[in-house]
Amino acid sequence: MPLAAEEALLSHPWQSKPFRNLALGQATSAFGNAFSPVALAFAVLHLGGTATELGLVVAAYALAQVVTTLVGGVLGDRLPRTVMMQGSAALSALVQGIVALSLIAGWGTIPMLAASQLLAGCLGALSSPSSQAVTSQVVPPRLLQRAISWRRLVTNIAMVLGFTGAGMVVAAVGAGWAIAVDAASFAIAAVFFALIRVPPVAGASRDATSPARPTVMSEAKAGIAEVMRHTWMWALIAQALIYHFFYGGAQGVLGPIVVRDHFGEAAWGWALGAIMTGFMVGGLLTLRWRPRRGLYAGTVLLGLTACFPAALAAGLDLWLVLIGAFLHGFGLEIFSVNWDVAIQQQVAPDKLARVFAVDVAGSFVARPLGLAVTGPIAEIVGYRPWLWVVTGVVTGSLALVLLVPSIRRLERSDDPDHAERADHADRAEDADHADRAEDADQGDHGDHRHHPEHPNRPPAPTDPTDG
Repeated sequence: MPLAAEEALLSHPWQSKPFRNLALGQATSAFGNAFSPVALAFAVLHLGGTATELGLVVAAYALAQVVTTLVGGVLGDRLPRTVMMQGSAALSALVQGIVALSLIAGWGTIPMLAASQLLAGCLGALSSPSSQAVTSQVVPPRLLQRAISWRRLVTNIAMVLGFTGAGMVVAAVGAGWAIAVDAASFAIAAVFFALIRVPPVAGASRDATSPARPTVMSEAKAGIAEVMRHTWMWALIAQALIYHFFYGGAQGVLGPIVVRDHFGEAAWGWALGAIMTGFMVGGLLTLRWRPRRGLYAGTVLLGLTACFPAALAAGLDLWLVLIGAFLHGFGLEIFSVNWDVAIQQQVAPDKLARVFAVDVAGSFVARPLGLAVTGPIAEIVGYRPWLWVVTGVVTGSLALVLLVPSIRRLERSDDPDHAERADHADRAEDADHADRAEDADQGDHGDHRHHPEHPNRPPAPTDPTDG
């Protein structure tokens, strides 16, 4: 049966075999990934490492992700995305397997752990844009939001189970065996990804101004240009950069300290559990709720994330902190689903991986710096005052970005050819402008009769939501 006919019969994402393999592969990988940070922390401490050395090991992964993501986006639009995912998972299994063996055998060192995390971060960044972009290839457009919601939901559930199991495995048999679980999860995920069968993404015709053999840099620039073409997209990425600089440090550095000092060490685990519960409840809601202006609704609800630093700053009762943590997860998940849907519906398929890469790089580039400077700043101004500053920055930046007309007006589209038609219209418009400029130039320097004007073209349709 032709693929289009098969898709027409689907009424639920789970009826699609490619989607099942994608979701199960990502969930398996997420389960194992939840073991890694817990195991690494105990491994570094067991080797006599300090908090600074642990921070460097963790930072190596984050730095590698930011630096490598754009390359992953370019490769994800050049090569079959499932191949990128298979290769990354298989190599990650090998890397984590070596780390696990070194710790179990007793010859692991902190520099080796840092180097392994640098490599693991690169491998994850190379496949991450592909794993996001491939969703639109495994289900028909009308099921895209439900597919994204289900994919994220099962991944979040797997992470909760992974975090729960990681502590028990480390306590029972040691950090090396916990990382071995991560290695095994990557190997299983690679098998799931190998079973995904999707048609290749049709590449758009190359612009006349493009190089005959585009380089990684030129294609990365094309991805950035695609992001800049959509006002709603670059505005929200800019907001995310500010958000993660301030909020990342507040949650990752100050959150555990404030909660421990006021409510005890166990309370931070409850707060993280409340965040994950919010993720899952928000994900369940997005399975049913499909607002016409989903990006606007999601951006408004993203404001709920300010409840968590506000509750930490107030420091009144633990139940307020847990409610704030739940609202953080709830609002962030609804925004994330609608953001993902908006990108996959508005961007041509052959540019999706690069756009997702620019999103990740632009959104998280300032997070490592935020993690580094939050502690010293909070020591000077005080933890609670700085948490109130973070609350104000999150709220204020969202209020400003909601003034962007295209964020308020962008509507969902289940038309499978919507993004491609918009892309072709933009290409036609760019070509028309170039031809007119060439005609004008030749008219100034030669006989205009030898360079007749182009036949009249109908005006290219424009996106009324952009701008």
